[in-house]
Amino acid sequence: MKTIRLTLESFRFAWQALKSNLLRTVLSLLGVTVGIFAIIAVLTVVDSLEANVRQSMSFVGDKVIYVMKMPWTFDQPDYPWWRYFQRPAPTVREFRELQRMLSDNQKGVAVYAATGGNTLRSGSNSLEGCALMGVSFEYRNVSELPIEEGRYFTQQEMDAARNVAVIGADIATSLYPNGSALGKEFKAKGTTFTIIGVVKKEGKKILDTPSNDTNCVIPFGSFTKMFALSTNGLTGVTPTIAVKGRDEDVGLLDLEYEMKGLLRNIRSLKPREEDNFALNRPEMLTNMVGKLFSVIGLAGWVIGGFAMVVGGFGIANIMFVSVKERTNIIGIQKSLGAKNYFILFQFLFEAVFLCLLGGSAGIFLVWLITLVPQDAMPLTLSAWNITLGLTVSVVIGVLAGIIPAVLAANLDPVIAIRSK
Repeated sequence: MKTIRLTLESFRFAWQALKSNLLRTVLSLLGVTVGIFAIIAVLTVVDSLEANVRQSMSFVGDKVIYVMKMPWTFDQPDYPWWRYFQRPAPTVREFRELQRMLSDNQKGVAVYAATGGNTLRSGSNSLEGCALMGVSFEYRNVSELPIEEGRYFTQQEMDAARNVAVIGADIATSLYPNGSALGKEFKAKGTTFTIIGVVKKEGKKILDTPSNDTNCVIPFGSFTKMFALSTNGLTGVTPTIAVKGRDEDVGLLDLEYEMKGLLRNIRSLKPREEDNFALNRPEMLTNMVGKLFSVIGLAGWVIGGFAMVVGGFGIANIMFVSVKERTNIIGIQKSLGAKNYFILFQFLFEAVFLCLLGGSAGIFLVWLITLVPQDAMPLTLSAWNITLGLTVSVVIGVLAGIIPAVLAANLDPVIAIRSK
């Protein structure tokens, strides 16, 4: 109860001091407001941008290992493409062998191939720039394909290489604007396909990455009847083998080692020969993105830090002035039995209260920005950033107010009462 009473009394003193010097208070708040606004605004933009970039890269999947010709490398200024140029491309035979020989560390093994820039037609309607993707039955186990209407392929349709397709939302609305696309037919490369499913619309992405909205997914056998597969990676369409791992990181690493051993055996590589294939994981992309946004976030802290330093000095200055103006009152309080910690807490609370007001104003401005409609990258102010902004405000308040508060607490009551 004593602590609560002291807190309420300190709040009353702080509020009266702030009201009596409104202009000085507002000017002191500006530095903290600008600083917190800069920090939280940058962090909010970075978090929203990172979330949207990761969503844009969701097509690579999670916990997936890709068997490809060339490795993904992002930290080398000169990519040694000549080392991988003549590597053989992954084959359907290798897919079958991995599917047969891999242990239970995996959730699914799939092979797929794709070509872009295709035109799909249905009657007088057409859509250009579509991607035709041939997939094996297990593709839905390794990559997201959320079907909103209809169904996925059956094993019988895959085995028979039937001309059926699961299309993206943009394809459905463009070819069949007046009704459902299920059961309708369209032509691609002179071949007629029947639609059995429509994928849920993804919408705009901040990066120009493959989107299910303009993808047309067909059985892998149907795809190979239309396009020649590459054996050397130079001519034809190069297939990719994808293996979905378990949720555990250790299991994924074991799976990668197992795949490496099996592929070396399938390709008859001698012990001293280097791998002529690449095992790529999406974590390579996400790690690169994480490093990039860490740098951007650090820049936000530096920019906001300068404003916070200015705001902190402003708060410290107003607290020194406040101690000077209330020296007589402090002497009276101490003569009536007020302890040093009560005087200390009173002025420290006033500094923290000032900073919290400024920080809350900065966070409020960031929240107003998030209300502006954004199609490509909606901004979201997270609870973590709000907590971070208020915490930084409290820390700045403590640092700015601790010296004036200590000086006020250590005043001699007799000298303080006699001051004017």
